[in-house]
Amino acid sequence: MYPVDRSSQRLRLRELTVDDVGAVFAVYGSPEATEHLSFEPRTREQVGLIVARSVASATAEPRSEYALAVVEKKTDQVIGFGRIALDPHQQRAATFGFALRPDTWGVGHGVETVRLLLGLGFEEIGLHRIWGARSPLNEGSARTMAAAGMTEEGTIRGHILKAGRWRDSVVHSMLEEEWTTEQADRPTGRRASETATG
Repeated sequence: MYPVDRSSQRLRLRELTVDDVGAVFAVYGSPEATEHLSFEPRTREQVGLIVARSVASATAEPRSEYALAVVEKKTDQVIGFGRIALDPHQQRAATFGFALRPDTWGVGHGVETVRLLLGLGFEEIGLHRIWGARSPLNEGSARTMAAAGMTEEGTIRGHILKAGRWRDSVVHSMLEEEWTTEQADRPTGRRASETATG
C-alpha cells in the first residue's frame, strides 16, 4: 500500500521524503528522545541513510515496512517518526514504534500517534496483532500505550544491548478485535477524528 496518508484531529501520518532528514535528526539525534529507545543518538549522516532506505522500501512489492513522518497539522512540521514492520514469524502481525521531538511531549501527541499507527495497521494493512516493546524505565511510553488501549503482556529479558549493557523490554500489544471494539465504544466514533486516504 502506497502512499500512506492518514490524519487525526491534530496529526498526520505521511510517507517520508528526502527533505525530512533534518526533522528526523531532531528526534533520532536527540539524547533525550533516544534515552529509552534501543539505540544511541544517530548522526545526521546515519539519519540520512535511514530516511533514504525508508523512502526506497516504501514502494517495495510486497511492502513489509511503513516508516512514516508524524506531522503536526497546525504547523505542517514533522515532529516525529512512526514505524510498522511486518513480523515474518507471525501471521498478520507487526511490530511498531514511534518517537517524537521532546519539545512536543506532554500534550497527547503520543497517544494520537499510536492510534494513527494502530488504525493504519488494522484498517488498511489488515493486521491481526500489533505489538511494541519499551524500556522498563519508560513510564511515559507505558502510559501512552495504555491510553491508546494496548495491553501490557510481559517482559522480554535481556532483549536490547545498548551502551554495552543488556536491558529488558516490556511488551504491549493490541488485537484486531480489540481495536474494532474500542473504535465502536469511542463517543464520537473514529471517523469523526480520523480519516484515511491512499
